[in-house]
Amino acid sequence: MSESANGILILYKSAGMTSQSAVSRVRRLFDGVKAGHTGTLDPMATGVLPILLGRAVKASEYMLESGKHYRATLRLGITTDTEDTTGSVLSTSDAIPDEARVRSALDAFRGEILHTPPMYSALKVGGRKLVDLARAGEVIERTPRRITVYALRAERVSDTDYTLDVHCSKGTYIRTLCADIGQALGCGGAMASLERTEAAGFPLSSAHTLQELEALDPAARAALLYPTEHIFCDLERITLPAFFAHLARNGVEIYLHKLGCSLPLGTRVRLHDNNGFFALGEVRAFDGGNAIKPIKQFG
Repeated sequence: MSESANGILILYKSAGMTSQSAVSRVRRLFDGVKAGHTGTLDPMATGVLPILLGRAVKASEYMLESGKHYRATLRLGITTDTEDTTGSVLSTSDAIPDEARVRSALDAFRGEILHTPPMYSALKVGGRKLVDLARAGEVIERTPRRITVYALRAERVSDTDYTLDVHCSKGTYIRTLCADIGQALGCGGAMASLERTEAAGFPLSSAHTLQELEALDPAARAALLYPTEHIFCDLERITLPAFFAHLARNGVEIYLHKLGCSLPLGTRVRLHDNNGFFALGEVRAFDGGNAIKPIKQFG
């Protein structure tokens, strides 16, 4: 196992590959080191897939919280069981609205909206993936969730096709967004293509294909990894003296007054010692006063 493979690799996932198979191939390139991705991309989808390697896997929960950017093709006049064009066609319509009406309909899908996860998704209900239930012919009730669409723009490609640029919160299914827009227009809609253009702050320009990675030697591949700390680069950095760093590494809270600083409750910080970043901390209230509690160890 590669001891140096700790960090974040930004993969450009190609179409026709599951996110998990992409992780497996990257894992082999890094000598079998522990690996995981942060947010599934459908097999038909392409684009940014951050892969965490080694100790960075512990940071997955924090990366999943971030918003994402997508470029998709909305095809009007069709509905399918999967809400994309890989599925079985359920209905078609020639009553395609004009561009002005399409653009007007998008207003209802900006901001905070209710969003029902599709049956063809990796979401688990009762321990089973919805997609597995769907393939078995089952359809179950799904609870709508609140998501936020921060930005939604459309560019007409043809009478039936529009390119959508979407910036959204976690929990958003672009297939469902396409289907819901089509339903609102009365003609139906499905997703014809999808590319994730940014995830966890990593843009397309930082992504590498599997072919590019396979052509590199191990040292060159390792050089492409972002340090785990990159995820928390917007947080204040606290460098602890050796004694306090030892306590923090063992999960002991460090009182702010002993560090001679003041931070609001709930503030998260990067904890450093002489060897660099080793933990994420959060300011919490204790009997002795406010203190930084290490909440996730990375060193």
